[in-house]
Amino acid sequence: MSAVQLLSSQPWVGRLGWTLIHFLWQGAAIFALYAVARRSARGSRPNTRYALACAALAAMVAAPFVTWCVMSAQDALPVATRLVGRAAAAAPAWTVTLPASVSATVSDGRTGGFLCWVVVIWLAGAMAFWVRLMGGWVVAARMRSTLVRAAPPEWRQMLGELGAQIGLSRPVRLLVSALVQVPTVVGWLRPVVLVPVGALAGLPAEYMEALLMHELAHIRRHDYLVNILQSVAEALLFYHPAVWWVSGQIRAERELCCDDIAASATGDVLTYARALAGLESFRPAHLHAIAANGGSLADRIARLLGQPRPASQSHSGTGILVITILLAITAFGLFGQSDAAPRFEVASVKQNISSPALMMVRPHGGGLTAENAPLRLLIQNAYGVQAYQISGGPAWAQSDGYDIEAKGDGKASHAQVLLMLRSLLEDRFQLKVHRETKDLAVYALSVTRNGAKLRQAKEGTCVPLNPNGDLPPLPTRPAQPPPGRACGMVGVSGESFGVRMQGERVAMPEFVRMLSMVMGRPVVDRTGFADTFDLRLDFTPDDAVAGLPRAVGAGESGGTAAADPAGPPNIFAAIQEQLGLKLESTKGPVEVLVIDRVERPSQN
Repeated sequence: MSAVQLLSSQPWVGRLGWTLIHFLWQGAAIFALYAVARRSARGSRPNTRYALACAALAAMVAAPFVTWCVMSAQDALPVATRLVGRAAAAAPAWTVTLPASVSATVSDGRTGGFLCWVVVIWLAGAMAFWVRLMGGWVVAARMRSTLVRAAPPEWRQMLGELGAQIGLSRPVRLLVSALVQVPTVVGWLRPVVLVPVGALAGLPAEYMEALLMHELAHIRRHDYLVNILQSVAEALLFYHPAVWWVSGQIRAERELCCDDIAASATGDVLTYARALAGLESFRPAHLHAIAANGGSLADRIARLLGQPRPASQSHSGTGILVITILLAITAFGLFGQSDAAPRFEVASVKQNISSPALMMVRPHGGGLTAENAPLRLLIQNAYGVQAYQISGGPAWAQSDGYDIEAKGDGKASHAQVLLMLRSLLEDRFQLKVHRETKDLAVYALSVTRNGAKLRQAKEGTCVPLNPNGDLPPLPTRPAQPPPGRACGMVGVSGESFGVRMQGERVAMPEFVRMLSMVMGRPVVDRTGFADTFDLRLDFTPDDAVAGLPRAVGAGESGGTAAADPAGPPNIFAAIQEQLGLKLESTKGPVEVLVIDRVERPSQN
């Protein structure tokens, strides 16, 4: 299995991929609302426009997190389960098998690969931006102590007086730095104002006071913290142009807000405008520092002097709006293609009245065959849940068996066939369900003090699954010997001595999943075991194995037969003695599928 296939099999990858794609249209919608609000507030104060931009960026950051939380979890596997009954002299015999490592997603294999690449590209980009961001923080922190000296006492006193003038009570250090070209603020909790070497003596005092007032306004407004949060948002949502444009508007409006504070405090707009004009030839000292020359100085000076501002920003905003609309259309197209529920081309559903000994659900070749399958077993396969995860529904959903013969596109993948089964249940059984999380009794599987006794997996002892995760072919008759066991599959069979769980090259999640089915209760993996292993577990069934057929270990009266002293122990002792693991009862959150509505199937 390739790295991409391995990654695409993880449930969180599909959810993250769709979260990123959904944000294309979500970001476009938020941007469109912001653009309308900004146009309406064109004549308002910079503080109003700044608040609008911050709200828009906050909404953009919140949208993916909300999407992630509300998307239905698809962590359970869609399993092809077959329960084959056969007569035997010593004891009833049966078999249940599960495939290995085939994740249930709301998409087919091709879409899963596409989502995997979306996540990989996003992770690479986000990592690059995070490295850039961390590097910026390190450089900004070093600017406080590298090539700096304390400012003259009279300027430090002046800085305190200017801060008090605008209501700033926090202590602020004033340092002369050889690394900056313009007055710059570094830090949030312990802010420092850095001024270029020679600026205090080379610029007129009234100019320098006005520029320092601008930097103190940044500190009073906590702009350094907001700038850091902006950078985090840009790193996470770097692929959406609207994020960068809105973030740029925040920085531009931030400077106008501080300009208004500085101009109001000095009482001389012309002097402050001249001080800004002296910065026209400079560039920002660093991305993560707040400098007096942020934004367009020409636009800022023109605004202070009451002159019309250039229209370049509105043109760029129009371009961004066009781009975001195109991204939204792309996202809707991708979502619409994947969200269309696939259906079988032909499907026959009949109630079974002839073979009560056989229950089987089998996806194959783009179609599906079921024999004597109760509705709850069909739901297990279609929605990738275990029996204990299904809540509600009438009694006939478990007692009545159905024969289904459905044909679809021969190129359909295993996951697509199970989605078709969902559609069939919705169309023919009028099935309506919803997911919710309940606090239920669970088992915790952990390693004993003496360590695990899991057998090392051997090569050549099983048949590998094909790339689509399909099972080996079923025998033509239940009495025939089963085909070679597929790697990663766990088989449970009734034997004369009790019950045997067996599999080759089994991964711990698959063993836990099968163990949950046998116990009739969720099992939580706390072993930390990541390798595959060969499994063989023999035990005597009792009331604890609620997920096994009642016929196992039952006497003529239907009760539980007494355990054979010479036979294997119960499942708790067997797991501890044979595998070096232990099962302990506890409680935990379990996602369940609640049946809201269901009807007997319509006639063919």
